[in-house]
Amino acid sequence: MVGNWDDIRVALAVARTGTVSAAAEALGVHHATVIRRIDALEAQLQSRLFQRHPRGYALTDAGHALLKAATEADERFAQMAAQIAGAGDRIEGDLVITSLPQFAGMVMPALIGLMRLHPGLRLRYVTDARLFRLDAGEAHVAIRAGARPTEPDYVIRPMGTARQSLFAARAYLDAHGPVTDIAAHLFALPGPEAKGSPVMRWLTERVPAANLVMISNDPEAREAVIRAGLAIGMLAPDRAKGLVEVMCLPEWDSRLWLVTHVDLHRTPKVQAALAALRGSDTRAL
Repeated sequence: MVGNWDDIRVALAVARTGTVSAAAEALGVHHATVIRRIDALEAQLQSRLFQRHPRGYALTDAGHALLKAATEADERFAQMAAQIAGAGDRIEGDLVITSLPQFAGMVMPALIGLMRLHPGLRLRYVTDARLFRLDAGEAHVAIRAGARPTEPDYVIRPMGTARQSLFAARAYLDAHGPVTDIAAHLFALPGPEAKGSPVMRWLTERVPAANLVMISNDPEAREAVIRAGLAIGMLAPDRAKGLVEVMCLPEWDSRLWLVTHVDLHRTPKVQAALAALRGSDTRAL
């Protein structure tokens, strides 16, 4: 059975320096620790690695064999550590960013610019109403809306404000009239996943359940119903071309947050993503 690396590293220091005291000084330990580890390693290997004499420690044949193998392993480890450190400084590899579906039109131009600037990046952009766990490694960066996140070990940065509006097709307005009494109109709205948003709280208090002609967590499905003139509803501005904005209130605005985990926040890859996203034009939302 091969001794543990700490014992081998001590033996390597003794072989390089020639004395226990010099090895102890190089390793920053007491000389008794060096002697104890050498004795333990020799006992485990059942072989003498050093000849002890008044001037120091001299390697035996077994010691020379161990020194050669340990030196090669130490050099390989140093090379690997340098490669890992260098990779950490490069902006490349997998980058996972999570967001709500309706923000894609705002964030993708920024992320496309990031990918062009750093061709080695492999972006995974995941949209979902659930909160991804950054502490479990599910994402590098999360874009969240609403109240400021409070999870421990998360780094929170403001991103801007999401402007929320209701849209309708001209055919709907021709059939149902202008949106003055909100309770008199039909709606296509998201489901429970969006119940915490300011606009959904506002609508829930004022719109009868019978007026909800469609509930869906799929923005494209809701858009299809709105464009068909069957209801009014919320859409991201980049998806509302050709529709009429029928209502937008300041109290519907939702704060946006960039969320990272403290362990990854300072890495070059995450910092580059944050810089790109902070430059996004949230006024368009």
